[in-house]
Amino acid sequence: MTEERVVHVASPKAKLYAEADQAIRERLKAFPKALKAYDLLVQDPEARAGWNMANYLTMRKLGYNDHGRVHALLTGAAAVAILALLVEAGVRLDTVESGAGGVEDAYVVVLLSTMLHDLGNGVHRFGHEAFGVTLALPILNRILEKIYPDAEQRTALRALMLHSIYSHDLEPEPLTIEAGITAVADGTDITKGRGRKAFALGSIDIHSISALAVDEVRILKGEKVPVEIQVTMNNSAGIFQVEETLTKKVLKSPLRPYVTVVAMTEPNGGHDQRIVHRVRLHEKEDRFVLD
Repeated sequence: MTEERVVHVASPKAKLYAEADQAIRERLKAFPKALKAYDLLVQDPEARAGWNMANYLTMRKLGYNDHGRVHALLTGAAAVAILALLVEAGVRLDTVESGAGGVEDAYVVVLLSTMLHDLGNGVHRFGHEAFGVTLALPILNRILEKIYPDAEQRTALRALMLHSIYSHDLEPEPLTIEAGITAVADGTDITKGRGRKAFALGSIDIHSISALAVDEVRILKGEKVPVEIQVTMNNSAGIFQVEETLTKKVLKSPLRPYVTVVAMTEPNGGHDQRIVHRVRLHEKEDRFVLD
């Protein structure tokens, strides 16, 4: 088995919030600008209020899963874990290719855009990607001005972040590696901790039930590709969540050549009949195959 990296996405959320914060800080130790950006973001009152309202409208009014501060932290941790593995594998980043900055600046781009990607839900779920761009703009301006004195560079980096926020739900599809990371990191937060909240609020559908079947998501160094996202399920119903939420974002992003998804049921998990034991995303075709 390959070495496990950085972040587990599991439940309960309170414990994971602390773990995600620690994982982000550990990963950013070598990147002081990114760590400063993270500290400024989590302390920003506009960002915190935005996360709270996004969560209120999605959970309390629509019966959806968590889309607030906890989701922001968990996806942020996943994003920097994926980025680290891509950098290690020598994948060229659009932050570098565009001339906007270096690897450290790519960490700033990925972290801020991922943690702010769902802010638009505070206006409405419909059109939340575009609303997110508008709501994130003053927050990004405030943070970037404290880190990048050069207005031209911070404008270029901000453009990459706004693209990631706007395209994280695949409409339109992300065009950059960094935007792909944001989209895929968003797709990793599919465990039963999110499903229980929606279930408790009365949302009983295939999404909430499937989320209850997902126990854990691991981000690993892959054997054939840089990143392997491994999903452990307690019931085969979890495969719906894996396909609809996570795999779709892998397939429709620039990360497709660099990321694979493996989903498996626990050997002795529960009393339900185990229809699927272990499947892997096909390397060349957009479908799962038995592994």
